[in-house]
Amino acid sequence: MFSKEVNEQSPLRILENSIHGGLGKGNLGVLMARAGVGKTACMVQIGLDDLMRNRGVLHIALEQTLEHMHSWYDALFDDLARRTHLEDRDTVQASVARHRIIQAYAGGFDAARLRQALGRFDQHLHFKPEAILIDGYNWAAGRSGLRALLVDLKACARETGAELWMSAQTLGQGTGDHPIRFAPPCDEVQDLIDVAVSLEPHDSHVSVRLLKDHGNANPADVRLKLQSDTLRLVSDVRERVHTGKLPTSAFTLLSGAANGTEAEFGACAERWGLLEANFTFEGHEVARTRGLVRLTPAELRQGDVSSAYLTAHMHRSYPSTPLFRKVLQSIWHQVNTAGEAFVVGTILPDGTVKGGTGWAAELARHAKKPLFVFDQDQSAWFTWQGQKWVAEPPPVISRRRFTGTGTRFPNDAGREAIRSLFARSFGPR
Repeated sequence: MFSKEVNEQSPLRILENSIHGGLGKGNLGVLMARAGVGKTACMVQIGLDDLMRNRGVLHIALEQTLEHMHSWYDALFDDLARRTHLEDRDTVQASVARHRIIQAYAGGFDAARLRQALGRFDQHLHFKPEAILIDGYNWAAGRSGLRALLVDLKACARETGAELWMSAQTLGQGTGDHPIRFAPPCDEVQDLIDVAVSLEPHDSHVSVRLLKDHGNANPADVRLKLQSDTLRLVSDVRERVHTGKLPTSAFTLLSGAANGTEAEFGACAERWGLLEANFTFEGHEVARTRGLVRLTPAELRQGDVSSAYLTAHMHRSYPSTPLFRKVLQSIWHQVNTAGEAFVVGTILPDGTVKGGTGWAAELARHAKKPLFVFDQDQSAWFTWQGQKWVAEPPPVISRRRFTGTGTRFPNDAGREAIRSLFARSFGPR
């Protein structure tokens, strides 16, 4: 499905041509760098490289949010697609998303948690990754148990049949001229590392060096510069993400492609050059086909909720039909990885939002995501603050993944509210 040109522009492909046999199942590859050099961007590039070859990827992000990691993948995929003139981009992006699971963890992480997650994904989603990426583990803080952890993680990867990549923040200076000098704390466990790659900052670029290649005593002298197309763009996107100066194509609308409000959100996203991820399922009628993500029964079950819970939180009952249940399940996917939610509808006296749309608002409110509702009856924006709705000056889109949903019957004021939202956020069109 993917062109030779796309695959050959991956820095990992260039490195792998120099690594004897690649990384290999059950082996550990480590991406080393000091703070702020670009480890996360390169870890995402490794993930994209595998995804572009239809290999399943489990990306574990420690002390980072799901929204942050999804925005990395979206931004770097966008750069890759534009540079390579990728055909049928939406289909490719949907395939990339389907072969990838991102998990975010706060607090401690160990092999037991990884095994638990892998077992759950295998049992319920029939997903067994061929690459496991662990980004953000604090090697220095966990120094006393580091050796045991790496042994356990490698065993877990071997049992799964996956390659294992980890990022490591190094201390002190870089590797210097010696090709196999490991910076602390990686030096203490270098016998457990099968492949080591170092990112080294320079005045005008960041170079990528192969420090260890399995048992090869003389690793290839590979020094990739970040000015090459793919790696230069990784550095550029990293800077834009941190400064907030992302292009509109780095933003993604999460919606459901239904008639009415969602169709209007989608039309505006296309008009302003944003990406779309429209979650749907077999038998669900859609008004848009751009960015469709067709959820499998197993994926739908991720968003399951009991009727008792629904009634308790929404203060009303919903149809008990299988179709409506799937609609509610798909709404969970619209909100789960969003950084904020925009809803067009009607706020009821009990504080909920009218109709099925109300479930998206409730999910965002429960997850403490920024939530903005345009009340059509009052022709005004409101935001949820703690225990009540508060009138809000017209908001702007500030998060790179955001939910856009609402009633199937927007009035003129509702449609104009959506168009004005995009114009305020991204400029006139």
